[in-house]
Amino acid sequence: MTIYLDYNATTPVLPEVADLVYKMMVDEFGNAGSRTHEFGVAAKRAVELARGQVANVVGAEKSEVIFTSGATESNNIAILGLREFAEANNKKHIITTKIEHKSVLEPIKHLQKQGFDVTYLNVGESGDIDVNELKAALRDETCLVSIMHINNETGSIQPIGDVCQALASHEAYLHVDAAQSFGKYPSDIDNPRIDLVSVSGHKLYAPKGIGTLILRRRDFTKPPLTPIYLGGGQEKGLRPGTLAVPLIAGFGLACELAQKNAQKWCEHAAFLKANLMDSLKALNAEFLCNPTSPYVLNFSVPGVNSEALMVQLKGIAAVSNGSACTSNSYTPSHVLSAMGLNEEKIAGSIRISWSHLTKTVPSDEICRSIKELL
Repeated sequence: MTIYLDYNATTPVLPEVADLVYKMMVDEFGNAGSRTHEFGVAAKRAVELARGQVANVVGAEKSEVIFTSGATESNNIAILGLREFAEANNKKHIITTKIEHKSVLEPIKHLQKQGFDVTYLNVGESGDIDVNELKAALRDETCLVSIMHINNETGSIQPIGDVCQALASHEAYLHVDAAQSFGKYPSDIDNPRIDLVSVSGHKLYAPKGIGTLILRRRDFTKPPLTPIYLGGGQEKGLRPGTLAVPLIAGFGLACELAQKNAQKWCEHAAFLKANLMDSLKALNAEFLCNPTSPYVLNFSVPGVNSEALMVQLKGIAAVSNGSACTSNSYTPSHVLSAMGLNEEKIAGSIRISWSHLTKTVPSDEICRSIKELL
């Protein structure tokens, strides 16, 4: 039986979450916007409960939680939603990194075509930015700094606490894509200096198609976002459309469970990672960005091509060689390229990711498959 080891791409829905989603679909199926009967009132109550469950993960207020379809939409709203403010105040400079998810890089490139100036921070082989480079890049007209917390391909953890400190006396809005860390590795993203946090439910054992954008108030004022599409007053007018109550309720419960169990989950994940690394060291494996998130390991073995290894692992383990969102592209990973890795190392890069649900990683079988390719 194949063991699923691609949790950075997506996670299964927890049974208790699935049960709640089913209940909200079949039994309590009201529209949260219907205020004239008990079905709508119950739906609204479920949404507000979930809003609080999401907010609690990072110490936000539930009124600061906006539900979206996932981190891609949240990233687009956070970035494109600042356009009017930036243009009106002559603050058309953005700082981001070269290793962001495409749902951050592409909206920023769109603004760049509209006359915005963008600074792309470098990363070395560690996968981390240099906060001093960020400080040097700041200008009076900098409107937005967008830096992910944990990279989806390598697991590198950006120094968000240091970034917050660097921006302590600057007015730029700070956006953090926390898709890979929210609830699972909460360190630093509860910092009140972070103005905007993007999250995907399906990275946290909730269904696909639900996520959030958290908009923290600064001096009692939310970030000045304008909606990127129109059609209703839902979610305080920022994200129109009928609320997906079942998905929202499930997402809220998943957040509550993650908050209760985060430390235990991290300890189990770190144990699995240490065992896998010990096995791979005998094959002279090269590990990318160590230390990294306990939930993922990106490595290469000299002389082994990642595509060949994934074929060799069929029936043993489901793994990846990059981002699921760009898996249809045959161009080299922009993340690994930005780290300055050579073509051979990029071509041999394998990403293995797991969760607290993973009882064991088949290290012996993985190593045996690698040896067969050497």
